[in-house]
Amino acid sequence: MPVGLDTLRTMARVPPEMIRTERLILRRFTRRDVAALEEGVRSSLSELHEWLPWAHMDYTREDAIAFVRDSIQAWREGKAFDYAIRRRDDPETHVGNISIWQTSRSGRIGEIGYWIRTDMSGRGYATEATRALMAVGYDHLGLHKLTLRIAVGNRGSERVAEKLGFTREGVLREELLIRGNWVDHTLYSMLEGEFRRTRNTLPNDNGGG
Repeated sequence: MPVGLDTLRTMARVPPEMIRTERLILRRFTRRDVAALEEGVRSSLSELHEWLPWAHMDYTREDAIAFVRDSIQAWREGKAFDYAIRRRDDPETHVGNISIWQTSRSGRIGEIGYWIRTDMSGRGYATEATRALMAVGYDHLGLHKLTLRIAVGNRGSERVAEKLGFTREGVLREELLIRGNWVDHTLYSMLEGEFRRTRNTLPNDNGGG
């Protein structure tokens, strides 16, 4: 039976539930991930709480449960796609999170957000995971443009954007309220055509970022 154009468009907007890269496994969250997620967050709160509104110092198991519950629901509704980041050689330890979601349906614009636990930062895991989600955005979700919003001063995340060839568009002033302070964010973007031209040369990356 022939597949119609509308069906193909719908199919194109369902990302894979698991992605394997050179060193990592990115997979959809399940309820079994709560304990590992809580441990990963709590081990990194001294750094995460500076940049992320949800990373408060009294983060608990209940917060992890709520995140996983909301993540499963958002995936079902097609609103956002969160992935747990794990290493292929140690799949039980939670390395971090990475997510992709659509911010403009008419403009076919999406955004990627990520964090990596402190004791595994600087190894290129954020770059490797983001590169994989870029392919999801363009190949599976049919996006025209991907963006990264990075808190000004977060050099680790800025290096990821720079290494992957994102263009710095400018500063979003007082974009998020974090710990009672309005924080400026730098907006980075990449167009689909830019990704297609450079995808074979983008780093995975085996070091830094």
